[in-house]
Amino acid sequence: MAWMVNQQIARVKRSRIWGGAFLCLLFLMLATPKIPLSPHHHLFADMRNFLGVPNTLNVITIFPFLIVGVMGFVLCLQGSFFNISFRGEVWAWALFYAGIAAVAFGSAYYHLKPDDDRVMWDTLPTMIAFSSLFSGFLVERVGMRIGLSCLIALVSVTFLSMNYARTFNDFRLCVTFQLIPCIAIPGLTFLFPPKYTHSKYWLYAAGVHLVAKFEAVADRKIYRANHYIISGHSLEHLCSAMVPILLTVMLMYRNTKFQRLGDYRDRP
Repeated sequence: MAWMVNQQIARVKRSRIWGGAFLCLLFLMLATPKIPLSPHHHLFADMRNFLGVPNTLNVITIFPFLIVGVMGFVLCLQGSFFNISFRGEVWAWALFYAGIAAVAFGSAYYHLKPDDDRVMWDTLPTMIAFSSLFSGFLVERVGMRIGLSCLIALVSVTFLSMNYARTFNDFRLCVTFQLIPCIAIPGLTFLFPPKYTHSKYWLYAAGVHLVAKFEAVADRKIYRANHYIISGHSLEHLCSAMVPILLTVMLMYRNTKFQRLGDYRDRP
């Protein structure tokens, strides 16, 4: 009887999450104007070349993603370093760190010669990382089944969004995709109780990501304000790299607060 009640509650939760996600996406698509790519999109404030490397600071500030991504991926697969309870969490976090490492290569490739063709390699790994991160959050807060379902769905939506952007020259879906974690994770943090300690790190990461987006928008203003030392876009890279660092610290030090029904069945 208890199992049937739990399944019913899980179905209601899944319906609410999918329904809320669809409504948010529909609202954003209807309420926001088309975001086309233009040559101005690739003109960053700091385009200096040092030692023959184009857009040097925008390229080298991506390097922390490679370090964090590779280390996190290895430690995640190692199995005992992070406090991970579910098989689904291992898959989600491993894909997240793989996406973070891929961001380093894709973004560096783009910033060496920014144009419409290369921007996809900058955007795609980021969206994959966001998909797996949000999936890992749902596995932790809601359950493994819905988390993995979201992982498959979100990765599929990632590729559909990229095709939509290329076909219709409209990056609304891609931009929306990157803003969703800033909205959804804090909201779901208060709706679903944390299974682990150190859950505030989710909010810290969302806040840092939001700050990074403001730095990107204020690229030229920040560059002028610090007397042309470092641009807002380069600071965005460094600030964004703090997101996986914060989440890595969370995975290292968190402990299980309680076991949900079905946790033992879902253990790796």
